[in-house]
Amino acid sequence: MPIRIPDALPATEILEGENIFVMTEFRALHQDIRPLRVLILNLMPTKIATETQLMRKLSNTPLQIQVDLLRTKSHEATHVSAGHLETFYRTFEDIENEHYDGLIITGAPVELMEFEEVDYWEELCRIMDWSSTHVHSTLHICWGAQAGLYYHYGIQKYRLPKKASGVFEHRLLKPKSPLVRGFDDRFYAVHSRNTDVKIEDVKAVDDLEIVAVSDEVGLYIVKSVDSRRFFVFGHPEYDTDTLKLEYERDVKRGINPEIPTNYFPDDDPTRAPLNVWRSQAQLFYTNWLNYYVYQTTPYDLEKVGE
Repeated sequence: MPIRIPDALPATEILEGENIFVMTEFRALHQDIRPLRVLILNLMPTKIATETQLMRKLSNTPLQIQVDLLRTKSHEATHVSAGHLETFYRTFEDIENEHYDGLIITGAPVELMEFEEVDYWEELCRIMDWSSTHVHSTLHICWGAQAGLYYHYGIQKYRLPKKASGVFEHRLLKPKSPLVRGFDDRFYAVHSRNTDVKIEDVKAVDDLEIVAVSDEVGLYIVKSVDSRRFFVFGHPEYDTDTLKLEYERDVKRGINPEIPTNYFPDDDPTRAPLNVWRSQAQLFYTNWLNYYVYQTTPYDLEKVGE
């Protein structure tokens, strides 16, 4: 089934080229069903790449999804044109009286700053507070997961001795959770972060449960007991070459980064990486949309959050 996005969005042509069903606005308006409304708060500097990655995952489900893109007004993006933002993105003032079935809050390259030092922190707090009454299910990714746990539950983040970058093996702690239905007992996922949240801090909160972890890099999936909030500490949306591009970027900056773990064959950055996380990543987004958004959201969007 299709994903419904504006015809002129750069992701449209890319997804159609991958044989992904993208529905035009005209066709969507003439179907007598209510699509799921999903809002993406895109905090990543590589906005077009992140849009495309997330929409690729959201599109591969038997559901019609209408996607709105949200940006922070208190931060000026420098890696994307103002025209792209004006054309395709909305601000919180545009949507604060609307309701959504799902919200995705992305990561952001601000991990080494204290939360309160981030220039859009107050605006992000307003959005996270608003999500409790206007969004049925919210998914927080990477730094967005750390920010969500800090804001909603007071859980601190900690700086890692070295960056967790690479592809790591994970195991399920809640294998019967619908969120990981279809997952292998051992599976691979991508991490790219400089900070972490301690497992014992999450366990100390009765309203949270841990679904999946890695013995190498710790937490991967955490959710609220009421299934309204989800926190994933990796990047299941990443493309095959995303870690490669991050590594090459840091090399050019003179940061002297370590080679991402278990990513390049024989740890040779000149060789093309293999994607061993794609199927699990797709299952994650599909299961979240199906079991925690579509199956439980009210048909009347005005009742979301009640």
